[in-house]
Amino acid sequence: MGAKKKKQPTNNTIATNRRARHDYFLEDRIEAGLSLVGWEVKSLREGKAQLTDSYVYFQNNEAWLMGVQIQPLGTACTHYVTDPVRYRKLLLNRREIDRLQEAVNQKGYTVVATNLYWKQHMVKCGIALAKGKQLHDKRNTEKERDWSQQKQRAMRAHNRES
Repeated sequence: MGAKKKKQPTNNTIATNRRARHDYFLEDRIEAGLSLVGWEVKSLREGKAQLTDSYVYFQNNEAWLMGVQIQPLGTACTHYVTDPVRYRKLLLNRREIDRLQEAVNQKGYTVVATNLYWKQHMVKCGIALAKGKQLHDKRNTEKERDWSQQKQRAMRAHNRES
């Protein structure tokens, strides 16, 4: 008998923090679990998340994700108070927390959230150690990106002629 095949989602990404790449040099990337409430998961399935200006805060040897906005659905329960910008606990092991906390305290790094995505049925948060960019660094990044685009255009034009 024919079994129904489950449709695989084409893209597991929920939200990305494009601003993080613009404002920081991203160095060490880590995957972290995220402790969520039921209405937040439903909102994430609808894609109602925003990571701009989100960062990780350490307190009592725990990592907390701050600045992430998850908008509640209109059909959310009315007797439950939904806070779209509440602090959410990151699920990391002790070694990872200690390493990140040391980099933040001693080396002047910041830990920023880079993306939210589905991994099987769980929500994961990509976080990265980041060093702030100066204005001239941002300009250099833009120049390099423009130059690589011009190179690609020239190569395509050259390949069409041949």
